Amino acid sequence: MKEIKAIVKAYDDISPGTHAALATVVRVEGSSYRRTGARMLVLDNGSWTGGISGGCLEGDALKRARLAINNSRPTLITYDTTEDDPHQIGVGLGCNGVIDVLFTPLDLHDKKNPVEILKSCVQASRDTHVLLTVTHLEGNWNIVREGNVIKYTDANSLTIINSRTIESQIDDKVNLQLVENKSAPAQFTAEGNHIEIFIEILPPEISVILMGHQYDVYPMSRLLKELDWRVSICGDVLKINPQIRSYTDQIVAMTDLTSLTIDDHTAIILMAHDFNTDKQNLLKALSTPASFIGMLGPKVRSEKIWKELSDEGHEISPADMERIYAPVGLDIGAVTPEEIALSLAAGIKAAFAKRDGNFLKFRDTPIHTRN
Repeated sequence: MKEIKAIVKAYDDISPGTHAALATVVRVEGSSYRRTGARMLVLDNGSWTGGISGGCLEGDALKRARLAINNSRPTLITYDTTEDDPHQIGVGLGCNGVIDVLFTPLDLHDKKNPVEILKSCVQASRDTHVLLTVTHLEGNWNIVREGNVIKYTDANSLTIINSRTIESQIDDKVNLQLVENKSAPAQFTAEGNHIEIFIEILPPEISVILMGHQYDVYPMSRLLKELDWRVSICGDVLKINPQIRSYTDQIVAMTDLTSLTIDDHTAIILMAHDFNTDKQNLLKALSTPASFIGMLGPKVRSEKIWKELSDEGHEISPADMERIYAPVGLDIGAVTPEEIALSLAAGIKAAFAKRDGNFLKFRDTPIHTRN
């Protein structure tokens, strides 16, 4: 979401008379530094925001984007780094991947252009959005055009396709991708017409609630904000340095946890450094739909909290134990508050990505799922 926000801001700052195009990675086959959904906003003055690779394709992308602006027509370009052709952009990088990038000129007066649709997603960031980008068409199409982005909410969003057979096929595929929580390219054919689309599942930004007000919330807040996650502090407001406000979205009293928006994309970290406070805060956290609840301190401390709660009639269910990460964080040998913040942030990311946080050198399969 951070890149999308940067693109939206750059788009809103475009000067009158300036033209722009949006480059979007819509398909990746094999290995690539960036994955599908990576974007790059290019202005006709040569400035750009975002990126579609590690820097190796951006130079050519600038030319392609400006060409799309001049031609007023979307263009789908394939970069193949698996070929030995010395004239192919990206050869010699060792990525061994095929990347499809859609270059779409933007009509700045069209409130349904791709960046305007992205802006609407940013403004409703706690929702999971589904965007369908039309990348290729064959046959007779009355309304839909290459480069169109359809914001899917239900089957009724697909009436622009004007083919009930294909609409039904797309609806089934979208719901499958929602279950898998993965973006993917797809193609559909019916009645002599063919359409290729990029189905993008855009989850909300991760939200982290730090329940505590000690000095270690400061490096944690700074790191999380650099990741562009949503950061809230729940603690003794009078003891929180006002300077931390620039790194947080909300600061509330410990008794006001329920005033915060908490969903299944939320992580709650118990870091009061007080046994009884953390014990009571664990009960509060378990009453929310947060899918990640982290507890600082050694495992024996957490086990003592669980036992005392059980003795007091608050038995923690197996399902709730699945949500609890104690001790929280990855084992990186963290010692300082900054290193501990790194360990915690990495652990949260691994949990939401359903990864184990191990060294990539020990991974037997590709880092990302391949098409």
